[in-house]
Amino acid sequence: MLTPKANFWAEIDGEVVLSQWRVELLHAIDVAGSISGAAQQLDIPYKLAWERIHQMEQRLGQQLVDAQVGGAGGGGATLTPLARDYMRRWRAFHQGLETLIAQRFAAAFDLAAPPAGQD
Repeated sequence: MLTPKANFWAEIDGEVVLSQWRVELLHAIDVAGSISGAAQQLDIPYKLAWERIHQMEQRLGQQLVDAQVGGAGGGGATLTPLARDYMRRWRAFHQGLETLIAQRFAAAFDLAAPPAGQD
């Protein structure tokens, strides 16, 4: 059976700034309290996590993560209020998209529509 798949992201000047994966990265930093902890949680290299945060901040021209350099007490990272706001807005945007896409796909292909609220 045909099943639709979709991936959404937001760009500035053709460059990705926000996506579901990037919002998950921000969330993981929030939970772990560090970029390295978030990278471990997502099973990605630290360098990739750091690069994606840096890209988002550079493209937005705003700081999203306040990182403290390690030392005797270790480093850490916290999200800025702006990062939390972007996460909230992305989740609001993303909520219900899978259901909407499945319904539109079903209508276009004359399939039985899935029940609402399956995201």
